[in-house]
Amino acid sequence: YRPLGPPRDDILALCRRPERHGLVASSLSPVQALCVRLLPGEDLLLSLRALARERCLSAVAVLTCVGSTGKTTLRPAGVAVPRVFEGKFEIVSLTGTLSSSGHHLHMSISDSSCQVFGGHVLEGCLVRTTAEIVLGVLGGVRFVRPLDQRTGYDELSIVASASGCNPAKRRHASESV
Repeated sequence: YRPLGPPRDDILALCRRPERHGLVASSLSPVQALCVRLLPGEDLLLSLRALARERCLSAVAVLTCVGSTGKTTLRPAGVAVPRVFEGKFEIVSLTGTLSSSGHHLHMSISDSSCQVFGGHVLEGCLVRTTAEIVLGVLGGVRFVRPLDQRTGYDELSIVASASGCNPAKRRHASESV
């Protein structure tokens, strides 16, 4: 990849200044696997967000997922309007990051002709038969998503974390919102 034209000074200045975004963890993180099976009719995104909230998961990477969807709602790259796929689709990949404070997930699905479609996971991805998911729960870090002035989006920031959270307290706080 080569940018079109010379680098913009305003972008270079943003990249050089200290930001509140942690771009790299300060050390290696231990990983523990959490296995999950979603049932027919469950919403993939809503289920994963609820799991992260209920279990106080502060930093998760999706390791693998196989299963199927009957309805899939994805946002293609660079497009504001989501695309909804109805029918029998195989989940051929699910990748991304997740925490109790946000997520960034992409999924690819294939149809009966082996055509593959993919994009950003939105609410409305409903499990058809099963979704077998293995999550890597990272220790010692938290994933947060503050606004990044360089991109204009809420982007991943990796911060050190030594303390856990109280699931009962977390549920109570989320219920009052």
